[in-house]
Amino acid sequence: MGWWSLFPDPHLALSLFLSSLALILALGIAAFFLEYVRKIGCKHSLERTAALDAFFEDPNSLKKVPCPSIFDPAEKYLSLIVPAYNEEHRLPGALIETINYLQQRSAVEKSFSYEVLIVDDGSTDRTSQVAFDFVRKYKIDNVRVILLGRNHGKGEAIRKGMLHSRGELLLMLDADGATKVTDLEKLETQIRALAKKDKDNLSAAMPNGLSLKLSDIEVAAFGSRAHLEKQALATRKWYRNLLMKGFHLVVLLTAGPGIRDTQCGFKMFTRAAARKLFTNIRLKRWCFDVELVYLCKHLGIPMIEVSVTWSEIPGSKVRMTSIMHMLFELILIRLGYGLGIWKIYT
Repeated sequence: MGWWSLFPDPHLALSLFLSSLALILALGIAAFFLEYVRKIGCKHSLERTAALDAFFEDPNSLKKVPCPSIFDPAEKYLSLIVPAYNEEHRLPGALIETINYLQQRSAVEKSFSYEVLIVDDGSTDRTSQVAFDFVRKYKIDNVRVILLGRNHGKGEAIRKGMLHSRGELLLMLDADGATKVTDLEKLETQIRALAKKDKDNLSAAMPNGLSLKLSDIEVAAFGSRAHLEKQALATRKWYRNLLMKGFHLVVLLTAGPGIRDTQCGFKMFTRAAARKLFTNIRLKRWCFDVELVYLCKHLGIPMIEVSVTWSEIPGSKVRMTSIMHMLFELILIRLGYGLGIWKIYT
């Protein structure tokens, strides 16, 4: 005789059995999430103390160039970090437009210096060859390539680029060129305005009349496509709109209000802000942008949203399954920080 024979009502027995099964399943899922979150936190602690990649490869001289660190003083005015995964077709056009702008600006502004860091996130096509062609043409002081070896995710590619950059200002931008590179001046203007307010307040407290540089002040500017939302809603399929609305609601519940478009791949940081953010960030794929907003709030880093010119470029890697992965990562943020499992380093 089975245990269910103890219950005279078979429906009650079945109900208790299913309830117990559901409880065990829920506890199992919760345990999995908590252990997964804990492992991410432990791995992050190891990565913070591990040595960074030692060298960039110079295809012209065949010499190895030592990698800088985000903890070093700035050597350039602007660093542009371009994550690339299987972008052999879209990358050249975006880089040509970007470098043309940078060269024109440096010809006019003698104090303007720049570098472009292309981070190949384990591509299986010719992305790395395309990137090294640009290093050969524009020299390693201006264009550099980081090879991650295997695919980690866009967030990890950007993190690596940020940690190896030399700029006072650091800009992340997508390899497809969807956002006009000239719009970086909009973000730059807003960062300078916010930094000036903080600089005036902080410099007054500095001893012996010492003043702060732009790179020493923590500010973040997020490019935004929120002003294009009505047009996007009119052109997308209804189910994509429903999914995106649901995703934005979950983002709001996770990171709170303040930034309407967290997913635009066009963001600028001062060196001091990037140092704090990218030595703390843990997510490596879709929702690292949301984590950046969360970290800005908890680290007290001023942030501003700036409308940018954006156009849809064929070849997007976002799929319907990506939405589910994003939701999974948002849950990780809530658990990791909400339960205090992920420590924020200041």
